[in-house]
Amino acid sequence: MMGPAHSLSGAAAWLGVGAAAAAAGHTMPWPVLVVGALICAGAALAPDLDHKSATISRAFGPISRTLCEIVDKLSFAVYKATKSKADPRRTGGHRTLTHTWLWAVLVGAGCSAAAIFGGRWAVLAVLFVHLVLAVEGLLWRAARVSSDILVWLLGATSAWILAGVLDQPGNGANWLFDAPGQEYLWLGLPIVLGALVHDIGDALTVSGCPILWPIPIGRKRWYPIGPPKAMRFRAGSWVEMKVLMPAFMVLGGVGAAAALNFI
Repeated sequence: MMGPAHSLSGAAAWLGVGAAAAAAGHTMPWPVLVVGALICAGAALAPDLDHKSATISRAFGPISRTLCEIVDKLSFAVYKATKSKADPRRTGGHRTLTHTWLWAVLVGAGCSAAAIFGGRWAVLAVLFVHLVLAVEGLLWRAARVSSDILVWLLGATSAWILAGVLDQPGNGANWLFDAPGQEYLWLGLPIVLGALVHDIGDALTVSGCPILWPIPIGRKRWYPIGPPKAMRFRAGSWVEMKVLMPAFMVLGGVGAAAALNFI
């Protein structure tokens, strides 16, 4: 899928988690619901770090472009080193390493560890990166015509304000993990979810997605998971724009209302 649909699906997924948490008796404070949805929207763009033309490659100027080139080469190297004889030949690393459950878990765990051991500045860094990506995905029309510096300033300001809100008693810095020293441990959850939602979205397209790597399926180690081919669509097609994106908006709205006990 394209960037805007990925971000919308990520936000809707976290709002759905909020609804499930409320039903299970672990209601999210509203700052956790909002911040988690934004982080998840940003994280839903991150697996495309292996694609130099993706939204994330433009998000942070030369830094993200260079990082995308490095991750593409790393992903391609891992693919070549681990592929079976039944896996096809490739010329690049797109939709390989960063499009797997293992990558999603490792990145989420790394961000949680950074939040715990890196202190406030690490939390702000995690928030800044994902809020900038959320702006690029959810407000993509405005972001395309705005200066990168304005988007970065918006991300930095929002990260600072939202971290301050979360730090207030009862606002969720220690939501779900309330032992001393575990503040913001939950930050990894929307990051993992966003990456997995991205992978599921890509699995719906023509090429499929090797979400289960390194678990082999049949004779392939990089098996492209997906529904029957007749049910798949091309990225950017009318199915994505006219069906899926409106559906994500509706589901997100229903999830938010349920998470806040409005319904």
